[in-house]
Amino acid sequence: MKVRILETAMAKDVKARGNVCGGKISTRYILAVLGSVGLGIVYGLKVNLHVAIVSMVNHTAVLAMGSGEHGHGNASLLSNSSISSNPTCVTEDVNSIDSAPEDGPFVWSSTIQGTLLSAYFWGYIVAQLPGGRVAELFSAKWVMFFSVSINVVCTLLTPVMAQLHVGALIAMRIGEGIGGGVTFPAMHVLLAHWAPPNERSVMSSIVYAGTALGTVIFMLVSGLIAGNISWEAVFYIEGGVSTLWLILWATLTADTPQSQRFISDEERNYIEQRKIPWKSIMTSPAFLAILVAHTCSNWGWYMVLIELPLYMKTVLNYKISENAVLTAVPFLCMWLFSMVFSKTLDTLREKKIISTTVARKIATGCASIIPMICFIILCYINCQRTLAVVIMTIAIMFIGGMFCGFLSNHIDIAPNFAGTLVAITNTVATIPGIIVPVFVGKLTHTDPSIASWRIIFWTTVALYIVEIVVYMLFGSGEEQKWNKVEEEPGEAQPLKPQNKEENKETKSDIVNAA
Repeated sequence: MKVRILETAMAKDVKARGNVCGGKISTRYILAVLGSVGLGIVYGLKVNLHVAIVSMVNHTAVLAMGSGEHGHGNASLLSNSSISSNPTCVTEDVNSIDSAPEDGPFVWSSTIQGTLLSAYFWGYIVAQLPGGRVAELFSAKWVMFFSVSINVVCTLLTPVMAQLHVGALIAMRIGEGIGGGVTFPAMHVLLAHWAPPNERSVMSSIVYAGTALGTVIFMLVSGLIAGNISWEAVFYIEGGVSTLWLILWATLTADTPQSQRFISDEERNYIEQRKIPWKSIMTSPAFLAILVAHTCSNWGWYMVLIELPLYMKTVLNYKISENAVLTAVPFLCMWLFSMVFSKTLDTLREKKIISTTVARKIATGCASIIPMICFIILCYINCQRTLAVVIMTIAIMFIGGMFCGFLSNHIDIAPNFAGTLVAITNTVATIPGIIVPVFVGKLTHTDPSIASWRIIFWTTVALYIVEIVVYMLFGSGEEQKWNKVEEEPGEAQPLKPQNKEENKETKSDIVNAA
């Protein structure tokens, strides 16, 4: 009898949620996959400059400018001259080192290059809260559409703006950052409406792991295009292809199950104004634990995302063609690991073997403890290039645990305010993205050897320790009291797609079955 009741309830739930293409494809996973691709595009268009700038800068002319502040420093990738001055790692394989600098048309000092790579985060940090509130009050779908579209436009204009003036290129990077800044708040709002509690880890990982996959694909493709065609083609081709996503997103997705045309003909769109309990949020240990974890983890995340090519070039002496592949592989491992790991945790939660709190802490622990150990090892293995690559790959792979760890935690503790919460934490967590390039540039300016990188790695380790202690003590997967929103009599629950008639039918079926 219990089986019949469960089957009846599940059948009603499937009917309420609906499918497309003859009931074969779940609309919530169409949204998740498209969301993942969208984030992959945003992250890919962010990192393509990190690769293309190698072909854009005239390294010989920059070095000739002198050994002062404008001579060398936090360039995206340093030339052979700076490598030869590095006494720490000198490989005997001369074929693994570039035989000549890869020169482009722009004489940009290391300061300008650092500014170009950092400018993205200027726009990113100011867009978080506005993006979160607009997504919650109006439309997360169209906020996400705006995010990708502005990145596409700015990418297509990059070659022209670079030729015009470096200030115009900086403006393009800021524009891309504004688009990137609203992605996480928008996707959190969508996941709060679309992800059933027992599927939150999987759906969140599918969506957010797109950042890793996008990084892998765009890094590899950008290197191939820049090396075989031109640096301008990197932006034209990648920006042009990305426009296809805009059509699919606008056509196939919706803000809520109620407004998804493939689910039901009945339109039940409404805008719900909610008063945000700011005091409760800012004094909530569960939220503050996420805030600390997000910020500390992002230091390590941005360090590998932005500075890994520099480390591979200056310390391990890998040539640029090798660098592109070896930099991308760890992010592919991260994507694969996050998919398997999230599914495992969701299965354990569904079987009541672990609670949501335990699942989030396990994932966050993996995303911090293992990378922390790897960074300590990297400080002392010196010239063991293969081992260094393996250790770095392990570190980046396990960082992927954050997708089903603290990054999913906002939805657990307050689904009604998930967009605003991730906007707050991501705003603060963007600060490392601004500081990391400057911090690494200052340290490696006078000494690009492993000695400087030890300081960088130990700083990362210290922040991981803070993250581990705070999150393990105060993190929670339970819904917080301040998330409750009083409903008017007869008002539909925003996160429950079933309507009243379907609820009555389900109750009737259960009574009849009994």
